[in-house]
Amino acid sequence: MSTNSSNQLVNPSAREAMDKFKMEAASEVGVNLKQGYNGDLTSRQAGSVGGQMVRKMIEAYENGMK
Repeated sequence: MSTNSSNQLVNPSAREAMDKFKMEAASEVGVNLKQGYNGDLTSRQAGSVGGQMVRKMIEAYENGMK
């Protein structure tokens, strides 16, 4: 088992891809994310970004099954 916590991405290119994915999802729901610290977001804004990311992942999975 790795010593990294479960939310740490080991591969740098995976981190870049996830950051890009998060920025796209935020843009789609009208949340202005910036690089680095985003602790000034409301819980509602952060939740809408996370929810959009999950919707997009489910859609990609369903499309891959077809």
